[in-house]
Amino acid sequence: MEAILLGIYSLFVWLIFIKFKLLPWTTPWKVAVAIFPVIVMAAMLLTLNVVAPTSTDVRVVKYVVPIVAQVKGRVIEVPVNNNQVVKKGDVLFRIDPTPYQSEVNALQAQLISEEARVGAERARYGETETRLPDAQSGERQLNEQLNMATSQIAGLEASLELARRRVTQNTELAAAGAGNRFDLEQAQTTVNELNAQIGSSRAAQQEVREKLSGRINGDLATVAGVKAQITTANAQIRVALAQLESTRAKLENARWNLDQTTVVAPGNGTMVNVMLRPGFFVTGVAFNEVMTFVDNDYQVFALFGQNELHAVVNGNEAEITLDTYPGRIVKAHVDSIIWAQSQGQIDASGNLPTTTVAAPPGRFPVKLVVAERDSGVFLAAGARGAAAIYTDHVPLLHLIRKVLIRTSSYLDYVIIKHHISLH
Repeated sequence: MEAILLGIYSLFVWLIFIKFKLLPWTTPWKVAVAIFPVIVMAAMLLTLNVVAPTSTDVRVVKYVVPIVAQVKGRVIEVPVNNNQVVKKGDVLFRIDPTPYQSEVNALQAQLISEEARVGAERARYGETETRLPDAQSGERQLNEQLNMATSQIAGLEASLELARRRVTQNTELAAAGAGNRFDLEQAQTTVNELNAQIGSSRAAQQEVREKLSGRINGDLATVAGVKAQITTANAQIRVALAQLESTRAKLENARWNLDQTTVVAPGNGTMVNVMLRPGFFVTGVAFNEVMTFVDNDYQVFALFGQNELHAVVNGNEAEITLDTYPGRIVKAHVDSIIWAQSQGQIDASGNLPTTTVAAPPGRFPVKLVVAERDSGVFLAAGARGAAAIYTDHVPLLHLIRKVLIRTSSYLDYVIIKHHISLH
């Protein structure tokens, strides 16, 4: 840059003093001509590097996605070639889906069987549940029978007491010769019949009591049995549902594995490092890259010295030149300054931080966003170039920077190589 300014200055000196002889080429003028550019250029460059800083280290960075297989198998198709442009969703390669399709089919059949089992268990549960009211009504009937037997015994005992009194009365009358022998015998027969009825009623009462006394956790044995069957049926339903959910999860995983046999492009970009061919066996191991996808989206970073950035703010105008496009200016603006460096990081360890190692030059990356008018310009990953940022200060000097960066860009047409003769 300084050489360019000196060249321009020398041209003006030659035109003024030599070509057109507008001023005399005397010793005072010679001294002035020699001192003036030193002072002016020093002041201008110092100011220019603050209000319009420049960097010769511009880098174009693109997202690179390593393509790996998610499942293992034999590759049956690779429809892309090296350095081929692809769109999002384009097929990159296919793995033999036969074993994964078979697993999906088997799990689908198992899922149908599990669903049928759940339906059967629910039907069994409903059938068992309907027997509970019948069992509970049986308990009520036994209580009614017990009450009836108790009432019947009480009535029979009252009749027996009356019949015994009649036997006593008829016995006394017969002994006095005033009673009828037939009445006495009839009264005794009535007592015997009532005793037999009371015995039968008490036996029935005892039988009902025994049925009611057989309880489990407060429930009648028959009711407890039905409830136990309901609990078992409910547990069977839960087991069947758990197996059904497990089968569904396995089926979803199997379907996902089947989908992964077809690998597609994650976005719009270019495929590089395509070494995969039909017949290769991929293992589905992480980091086992089989090809590389380079996204069309990119980021541009320019590295500046720390003292060049104190006047730079987000949104400042910027211009970029790339070695791949000699003579072309790519318009941009400052997106952000990344105030971080690896030398500012301290890793957690058992040792004290090291401070004696020489730090690299302290430069920070500035992220530049290409303007809409140049958004269609192809920027290769790894492209290098220069950039200038125009701050909000001393805009008059920005013109000098723009001239300098354009001149530098045209110099990219000059290619200097050492030619080696081969004999």
